[in-house]
Amino acid sequence: MVANLYRGRLAEDGKMAGLRARPPLSVGFILADNFTLSAFSLFVDFLRLAADEGDRSRRILCRWTVMSSKQTAARASCGVQVTRDSGFLDPRNFDYIVVVGGLLHAGPQIDDETNAYLAAAAREGVTLVGLCTGGFILCRAGLMKGRRVCVSWYSYQDFLSEFPDHRVIADRMFFVDGNRITCSGGAGTADLASFLIERHLGRAIAQKARHILLLDRVRAGSEAQPHPPAGEEVVGDERVRRALLLMEQHVADPLPIAEIAARLSISPRQLERLFQSVMGVRPATHYRLLRLRYARWLLDHTDLSITEIALDSGFADCAHFSRKFKALHGFTPTDARTRERAPLADDALDLPSLPPPHAHLAAMRIFE
Repeated sequence: MVANLYRGRLAEDGKMAGLRARPPLSVGFILADNFTLSAFSLFVDFLRLAADEGDRSRRILCRWTVMSSKQTAARASCGVQVTRDSGFLDPRNFDYIVVVGGLLHAGPQIDDETNAYLAAAAREGVTLVGLCTGGFILCRAGLMKGRRVCVSWYSYQDFLSEFPDHRVIADRMFFVDGNRITCSGGAGTADLASFLIERHLGRAIAQKARHILLLDRVRAGSEAQPHPPAGEEVVGDERVRRALLLMEQHVADPLPIAEIAARLSISPRQLERLFQSVMGVRPATHYRLLRLRYARWLLDHTDLSITEIALDSGFADCAHFSRKFKALHGFTPTDARTRERAPLADDALDLPSLPPPHAHLAAMRIFE
């Protein structure tokens, strides 16, 4: 019923608007409840800087419209509110309709009328873009069937739990699958915006926007996300999954195992037993391996100094880090950079997952 009512409104809106000639790049935004402000603002500022010469912000080469079924302002997860420019316009007015997601577990993100609009846009062949958790919204609307969905490593387990039959990517910045584009969010939003501007307006204009925003280089959608997760294996126990997520979120500032247990409302002894049962190792051992694996990733894919990597991986000093690294890999962090070595089996585009516990029993004993 909502969809039928909406089709009629599209025809009427098209006549009223006269289907005005649009600029080379036109983008419609839909902001979910509790949307991520950074994802929206980065994308809009790229459009603003690409739309005009100088700093006058005229919408000459680009046009963007914030649409909503509600007249009330959309509230970001940080509390900032953004008012809409209009209700839903004919989707044929846009090259892209961008759905900006946000918090996953704070109630419904969009309403039925918005779902109907997205479905109508899909029928018209308009490219739909999911930013941050916007990919979840497109999946819930049934608009990603047979498509691959790019999500942040942070949201990977949530996606698997809700959409076990979808093909998910958590190892790159964004992914283009025909007229569906999904983006992991964060700084990856800038890379996607730059990609689309270059596609429509040329490299020079995209480069100008990047330079003004002090972004020194553009990353391709296929580049790895900056923070590889602990692993992509499906862990059945909810408490262990939550513990793993806490570990991933606190790589540089490791939490005591007792604190992780307290946050899960269980005792440290219970957490030890759970990890031994589910993961085959103690939680402290897994945590340290996670940090060392992250350190190896930083060594292979960044220009950070070894001291910086040690600190970013949660080690108090470079010497301690080097000892643990060599105990696991058989060579030092310096060796990893100065000697020619074969690449890891799990490369940047297929994010590393921790190997089965039994494969590293000898190495793990070093950490006990």
